Amino acid sequence: MKLLSFIFCINIFLAIPIIAQTHTSVSLDSQVYYILEQAELRGLCTPLPGVRPYTQSVVVSTINEILYSESAGRLRETEREILRQYLGKFAKPEQGINWQRGLYHNETAIGNSDTMFTFSAGGYLHMEGSAGLYPSLGERYFGTEVWLNFYLNGSIGNNVSWLFSGEGGLIQAPIKFLGTYNTYYDGFVDDGEFQNQIIDINNEPLTHFPYSYKKRWDGSVFFFDSLSSFQYWPNSVAGGYNLTDEITASFFDNRLIVRLGRIPREWGSMLFGSSLALNQTARSFSAMEADFRPLSWFGISTMTGILEYSNTSGIKESAMLNQNAFSVTMLQFRYKNYLFFDFIDTVIYPKRFELGYLSPITSTFFYQNNIGDFDNLAIILNLRAQYPGLGNVWFSLFVDEMNIAVGLSEFFELDRTMIAYQAGMNFHLPALSFSSLTLSYTKINPYCYTHNRNYNPWYGDLPMETLYTNNGVNLGYYLPPNSDEILLKFKTMPARNLITSLQYQMIRHGADFGSAAVDGSNLLSELDPRDRNTNPILRRYFLRDGAYQWMHIFRINAEWNLSRLPVAFFGEAGIHYSYFTNTVGHDANSGSPYPYSKINTSEYPESTSFIVRLGVKVFPR
Repeated sequence: MKLLSFIFCINIFLAIPIIAQTHTSVSLDSQVYYILEQAELRGLCTPLPGVRPYTQSVVVSTINEILYSESAGRLRETEREILRQYLGKFAKPEQGINWQRGLYHNETAIGNSDTMFTFSAGGYLHMEGSAGLYPSLGERYFGTEVWLNFYLNGSIGNNVSWLFSGEGGLIQAPIKFLGTYNTYYDGFVDDGEFQNQIIDINNEPLTHFPYSYKKRWDGSVFFFDSLSSFQYWPNSVAGGYNLTDEITASFFDNRLIVRLGRIPREWGSMLFGSSLALNQTARSFSAMEADFRPLSWFGISTMTGILEYSNTSGIKESAMLNQNAFSVTMLQFRYKNYLFFDFIDTVIYPKRFELGYLSPITSTFFYQNNIGDFDNLAIILNLRAQYPGLGNVWFSLFVDEMNIAVGLSEFFELDRTMIAYQAGMNFHLPALSFSSLTLSYTKINPYCYTHNRNYNPWYGDLPMETLYTNNGVNLGYYLPPNSDEILLKFKTMPARNLITSLQYQMIRHGADFGSAAVDGSNLLSELDPRDRNTNPILRRYFLRDGAYQWMHIFRINAEWNLSRLPVAFFGEAGIHYSYFTNTVGHDANSGSPYPYSKINTSEYPESTSFIVRLGVKVFPR
């Protein structure tokens, strides 16, 4: 059904000979998402779609709505300048070379109906250097990212746009080996397809704040002494590439958008960057998607794509066990600009032509009962209440697996309650231009986003991995299983060309290495399928069942776009204080809660680090 709809829509445009618009996506790195989010919060525009990225035509029409609506009088002059600046950024370029935007543009009429065809070619440069200084450990690390991009894009008629973007770069993001981890738990007895693995654990890139590094390269990296080999990580300077592409069609004044492409995405009506279902921190993957909003209060979005493997054991062996597809359907309900509700249904399954998962009107949760229990399903609920001009509150729930038949205490103690949830509030600060204050709490239970490796009838005796990841990165929220986060963030745009933010995070995460590692604390964890209600090891007591890392992170960042030159400077700096607690005198995963206390050992050391990252963009997008 999805494929037929896409083909039908692509063919419609051939008969429409009117001026071309641009329907390719706006990069999720663009600050325009924050600006539009603040405008929606203040009631300056109609509710925005929960499917991102937005197309350029959606962004332009929304900015025009903000500038020329009856509510435009509530805009500060600086805010008007900011909005006009982005209108210019996304405006159709003049024919020929445009040095201010770093592109060449041409357009012509083709065919008997004079259908307009546009073509642009351009590029941009991204350079940054980063440093992590760890004086308490006597260590320091340096990283770099240098990316040169080239892209081609254009439109055919008024309804279809296309984009091909490729970039090559030099990267270095040092990591350090911490120890090993059992994907089940120490003492697990192997049984057929359920085989415990002992995996190596590395820390997050040492030149970036925890869980903030976004892997930019596709597939593998290549070291210059062995260009033919596919390597996992750029611990020293290595080369990499990144390819994205899309063909996007838009109809009925952007109420129906159909896209085939390989791009980053975020789905959900919550604050940008907070989605538990499909987060902008996830890696790109190829997918066919459609977003249809026939009514002001209802929309349906659907997507099916192919996930990519993480090269940890070579290009053949790693890919052999990660042949997965991903389907998702989201129902969006709105009540004016006051109440937002999403119901999201997802499934990850070994690649096959499964019609039930391809259909956007078939519930994957119930459909699995018809075909057998081989796949990884999840349900996500989002609820946001908003008072325009003041702020909003929201709650999100991600359900991977749970058993509601057990008692209440059992529900909150069993590892099989594989859920994640988030609650937050976002306030508009009227004294400053496009300013907000955000407070949120996120909890990811043990084993959430993970899945057992299983034999599947389509793949013989290969234990297929169907965890909720793409290219080794979580599709959902950036935190790993068995963790929580308190986030407080202030963000503002005090001038037309400047955006700054100040934030504090406290992140706590069960150790996934060492002698006090807590089961279910890694994305590669596997939950024992036996005795899930009675096995004492399969009980969770957050902070009280082993070693946990506590991270206190203070950071400030800013981006400054020059007015007369196509150059932007950006940077961030801050402090990361980390320590561990443990139930001293009691083994981890004992099945009982114990008091914990702060420790400082060679295995679980206390540390303070200073992180600095500085960079420049030429022809920023």
